[in-house]
Amino acid sequence: MAPIDAATDVAPPAADPAPAGPRAPIGQPEPVGAEATRRDRVPFLALFAANSVSLFGNALTSLAIPWFVLETTGSAARTGLTAVAGTVPTILAMAFGGAIVDRLGPKRMSVVADLASGATVAAIPLLHHTTGLAFWQLLVLVALGALLDSPGHTARMAIQPDVAVLGGVPLERANAAGQAAGSLSLLLGPPVAGILVAVVGTSNVLWLDAATFAVSAAAVAGLVPSPPRAVLGADEPAPSYWRDLREGWGFLFGDRVLRAIAVTATVINFLLAPLAAVVLPVYVEDAFGSARALGWVLGAFGAGSLVGAVAYGVFGPRLPRRATLIGGLLLAGFPLLLLSTTPPLAATVAAAFAVDLFLGPVNPLAGTVMQERVPAALRGRVFGTLVAVAMLAAPVGMLVAGVALEVIGVGGVVASIAVAFLAVSLSMLANPAFRQLGGPGALKAAAD
Repeated sequence: MAPIDAATDVAPPAADPAPAGPRAPIGQPEPVGAEATRRDRVPFLALFAANSVSLFGNALTSLAIPWFVLETTGSAARTGLTAVAGTVPTILAMAFGGAIVDRLGPKRMSVVADLASGATVAAIPLLHHTTGLAFWQLLVLVALGALLDSPGHTARMAIQPDVAVLGGVPLERANAAGQAAGSLSLLLGPPVAGILVAVVGTSNVLWLDAATFAVSAAAVAGLVPSPPRAVLGADEPAPSYWRDLREGWGFLFGDRVLRAIAVTATVINFLLAPLAAVVLPVYVEDAFGSARALGWVLGAFGAGSLVGAVAYGVFGPRLPRRATLIGGLLLAGFPLLLLSTTPPLAATVAAAFAVDLFLGPVNPLAGTVMQERVPAALRGRVFGTLVAVAMLAAPVGMLVAGVALEVIGVGGVVASIAVAFLAVSLSMLANPAFRQLGGPGALKAAAD
């Protein structure tokens, strides 16, 4: 789970507002009438399409590459090693790639990252069917793909505030649309990939994934304007990469609202990341003994996230942020408690749906606050760093959960996660940082 946050309608950002204005940031003429409004929404729709296609391609890959490894090596150990090769570089790229996004410009970085990532995916079936593909080469390609893909996502996050303001789309709605696209990809991508693997073969699914990167790159390159970039004075030396990186870290942890988001997101990732990867397979095996039941439970999580994100997109711009955030987190904790009692399958599926239904608004709400508080020149560094910090907690949580399952059992682990989750949510009520957020439309107001 990514950043979280909440708000009342108190202080403006501690730093300068992120974007310049609804027209100026990307150099567009002032619109006139409904036709101009529709035209100005084209960049936003193009960016949304690029994100959606890229996310769906990644969802295809999440099934196709492990299946490819099993088909070609027959080794479960090598399949797990391939998963690690795709995970660690993602965290590194988030932590260290943001400064490169800011240096190259988010539009250029998005296009370059998509094309390079697509090339690494395409190289897997290409080498396999021509010169042959050694396992170490596969690991290198998977790692490179993850390393290159992450800065592209960071870059599109950095562009989104400008195109949303340009098109008159509230940031809450724009971020909810992105969350819904991700949830839908996770919900439909693996089943579609499974069907495609059976029908056209694993290699062709990888070719299809490579094509999604090309589509994403073309949409951003052709339809999304470049945000403005800072121009150095004649006597002003270009800052070093490491100075850029330190500046991003300094801004993130120097702003107490962003710092609160980062800490809370890290703790919640530590608690929730093990659920799908470690706890639920054991839980469902013990309670129901059926892989089909696990599919229903995981699908319910995805469906709940999708419905929650769509609902936030509709109502989010009018909702009080602090109450929405903390209320959603608290409400999500109670279905987790229900899961610890091992109810019948129907109740388990309903509880899983409810958990992510209430969590659905959290990421788009947090993304909105980040976009409002972070200056445009620092977005790549700050966004990438925050996500990397939160992601680091996931593998630690998985290791701890694995040990805890052996010691206190699956019911005890789920109950512990639920209680800790509720405690974190309640602690946010006492944190003054969550009272210092702009209200709906803060970014547009600052731009105007």
